[in-house]
Amino acid sequence: MSDLAAQLHAALPQTQCTRCGYPDCASYAQAMADGEASHDRCPPGGAEGVVRLAALLGRPPLPLDPAHGLEGPRTLAVIDEDWCIGCTLCIKACPTDAILGTNKQMHTVIAPWCTGCELCVPVCPVDCIALEDASAGRTGWQAWSQDQADTALARYTWRQERLAREAQEHAGRLESKAQAKLADLAAHTHGAADEGEAARKKAVIEAALARARAKREAAQGR
Repeated sequence: MSDLAAQLHAALPQTQCTRCGYPDCASYAQAMADGEASHDRCPPGGAEGVVRLAALLGRPPLPLDPAHGLEGPRTLAVIDEDWCIGCTLCIKACPTDAILGTNKQMHTVIAPWCTGCELCVPVCPVDCIALEDASAGRTGWQAWSQDQADTALARYTWRQERLAREAQEHAGRLESKAQAKLADLAAHTHGAADEGEAARKKAVIEAALARARAKREAAQGR
């Protein structure tokens, strides 16, 4: 991330809501620094947020682009526990791991970690998630503290690291399984006498091994 992008990133409320059209706040900051995105796309930051970004970019403030949402209060996701079916889709969607629960078990939101990003709402198949005003009507940066933004960023960073680690571990397990099958090909071909069938299965396992290795290396950031 460039120096300018880092400054822009620090000026964002870190909701990771994707309403700006980018996958996270860091990507939006880099796009602004590169001149690929305007500074009027962050509804959680509101008008004050636009002013902050404009000052860093040396550009005039703009009204928020309504195509990316409107300025409003900071919200808190609340799950109706009577309707929750434990599908885990909201857990997977939450950028800060603010939802606690497991498969087929009721989920609940950890309030201090919820950024009000709204990403959990559309994925819920039973519409049991509501958004409540968590800032007493205050909007934009008046609804946020820097400590809250810092906590949101720390939670998001931790989640990204966890997901990368889990992906790497999963790919490693697949690679080890494929290597084991390749090393004992005869057992996994059920003693097939047909050399053509053995060769076919060997090719399938080698292809699986190559895919697993590629996934592991991608997870390692090579």
